[in-house]
Amino acid sequence: MRNRLKLLRTERGWTQADLGERLGVSRQAVNALETEKHDPSLDLAYRIAALFEQAVEDIFDNPHA
Repeated sequence: MRNRLKLLRTERGWTQADLGERLGVSRQAVNALETEKHDPSLDLAYRIAALFEQAVEDIFDNPHA
C-alpha cells in the first residue's frame, strides 16, 4: 500500500525510532511500512492518522480500490 509516512515523518524531523516510539511499534516496523513491505493493521493506520492529524485516506493509498 502506497503511503506518505516517510514524508510526514521527515517533515517533523523524526527518526524511524522516534515515530515507532510514538506509535508503540519498533523502528523495523516503521521501516517496513515506509518501504511498503507491510501494510498497517487498521488500528495502526488509525493511530498514524491521529498522530499526524490527517485522514487515513490522506496518508495511505490503496491501489486496489
